[in-house]
Amino acid sequence: QLQLVESGGGSVQAGGSLRLSCAASPYTSFSRCIGWFRQAPGKEREGVAQFYTGDGGTYYYDSVKARFTISQGNAKNTVYLQMNSLKPEDTAMYYCAAARGGVRCPPLSGPWTDFLYWGQGTQVTVSS
Repeated sequence: QLQLVESGGGSVQAGGSLRLSCAASPYTSFSRCIGWFRQAPGKEREGVAQFYTGDGGTYYYDSVKARFTISQGNAKNTVYLQMNSLKPEDTAMYYCAAARGGVRCPPLSGPWTDFLYWGQGTQVTVSS
């Protein structure tokens, strides 16, 4: 059973930056897709960014391209989401999720049935 723990959320003003971390345990060498998702109050969950550990492929939701960067840490068991130029509309609970091993990243718009493991989330609040 893979466990995911997010950290790094907080409150910032518009234009600020945050770096979210998603730590997975136990570490496995399987290539898999790691995704960041977010859900704002009263809205549906949406895919933000994905990273495929097999080849380092990255995928982004249009509204975060050029502002967010997803990457894997040197320790390989952590995936980061660097968020720059934050906007009030980025305010949400952010979740990381891991897909079953060996499966490439699905479309960011879903379906997300291959994401079997989810973290508890970390809150990001951006004030104007």
